[in-house]
Amino acid sequence: MKFSKKYDVVVAGGGIAGVAAAVASARKGMKTALVEKTVFAGGLATAGIVYIYLPLCDGNGTQVTYGLAEELLKESIKYGPGDIPENWKSEKNAEEAKRYRVVFSPASYVLALDEIMLKAGVDIWYDTLVTDTIVENDKLQSIEVCNKSGKGTISAKCFVDATGDADLAHLSGLNCPVDDNSLAIWAIEYLEDEISQRWRFGVNNYGFHGGSNISPKMEQAGINGKLVSKFVLKGREKYCERLKDSYKSGKHDRNSHFPLTLPSMAQFRMTRHIDGEFTLSDGMEWTSFEDSIGLAADWRKPGFVWEIPYRSLVPKGINGLLSAGRCIASEGDAWEVTRVIPIAALTGEAAGVAAALSIEKNIEISELDYKLLQDELQHGRKFPLHFGDVGLA
Repeated sequence: MKFSKKYDVVVAGGGIAGVAAAVASARKGMKTALVEKTVFAGGLATAGIVYIYLPLCDGNGTQVTYGLAEELLKESIKYGPGDIPENWKSEKNAEEAKRYRVVFSPASYVLALDEIMLKAGVDIWYDTLVTDTIVENDKLQSIEVCNKSGKGTISAKCFVDATGDADLAHLSGLNCPVDDNSLAIWAIEYLEDEISQRWRFGVNNYGFHGGSNISPKMEQAGINGKLVSKFVLKGREKYCERLKDSYKSGKHDRNSHFPLTLPSMAQFRMTRHIDGEFTLSDGMEWTSFEDSIGLAADWRKPGFVWEIPYRSLVPKGINGLLSAGRCIASEGDAWEVTRVIPIAALTGEAAGVAAALSIEKNIEISELDYKLLQDELQHGRKFPLHFGDVGLA
């Protein structure tokens, strides 16, 4: 069966960036669709069980990220446990756990994300895989998808690539820089002699932090079909080793220590990103950009804040396409900062608004004056755009 649908804006990828982009576009009155290959919104935050909504503040009591990023943080604990630290505003040089952040239940968050999208009027396409793109005259015109109805085509006036892996950009033939991934797995476990459902790393020495126990990076694991399976299976293998070690210790057995939930998607941090009009790079914290669309706190250490330039959302060589989330144009240390939940929400909202504005003005994305976007974000949505807007030098 062949089907065809038309929208104003289509967002590919239903992670936090995709949700923010779709909600922002729909709230601007655009006929908006979100296409997601799983049946969960939230991406790594939910299906990937990466259940920490990282800080919106700088660790010294100053909130730097606002808008949907803050709204979605509060939504994450709407139907489940989790508390924002009460004294985050008075903390100085605070560790991450004492900043404006929260630990949430992934399943609860799915329910809240569904609600916020449906309330905004987003047409949600779950269990739908993007298989190809159609580009004409250097403009992305439509995407080809496959679901239980068969193969179909979805066209739009503007698309947002929130796939996390720059899939739309890649399928459109654009150059997409890549990075490798260290092996990691998160799981929700049952431990009988502790909290009955303790949320924790499944294998916390196979993450992305440095240290003596870091696993070797798997080259191209996120962009090679067979290596995706290898990455997932290796992570599960390491988790099994952890369980076996627990049983051998005599402290636990299979009845007192076991997984409650495993991730239903590969937990990649960095794979492909777009080749943008500007690439955010190492050492650009505290760098001011004329076209900034918001502020990002470094979640790893207090006192470091970044401005995010709009140009990093705009891929070179194509019209009708914006990027949001971990596949915007950032590299190295900057990629570590921009790939996480709050900044995914920030860039998603900016991309959704930019897409809507280009349609309202009947212009191409390349013709959109970033000052129009800034005006909408700053005055219509109360976004601080520059360091001085929140009193930071």
